Amino acid sequence: MAATARATEVAAVVQSEPAQRAADLAAFKEIRAAEAAETAAIKEEVRSLRSLVRAFVFYVGDLTTQMRQAGIEPPVPPDRINEYNRTGV
Repeated sequence: MAATARATEVAAVVQSEPAQRAADLAAFKEIRAAEAAETAAIKEEVRSLRSLVRAFVFYVGDLTTQMRQAGIEPPVPPDRINEYNRTGV
């Protein structure tokens, strides 16, 4: 009797396996799609911020040039700014 019950239990597990695999695959695809969307949004934000930084660099450069032309020595930029000017990163 116990062997029959165990055999029935095993058969139920075996029969449910394809459905479980399909459910797992659907969940994985949903997670992957969400992660891809989030990654795309982050990449777009990084692109936007890089563009803003570059625009700001040119703007500050123009202001610095104007100050020097007017005989005003601009303050020394922070080390991080010098690093960016040197490396672009």
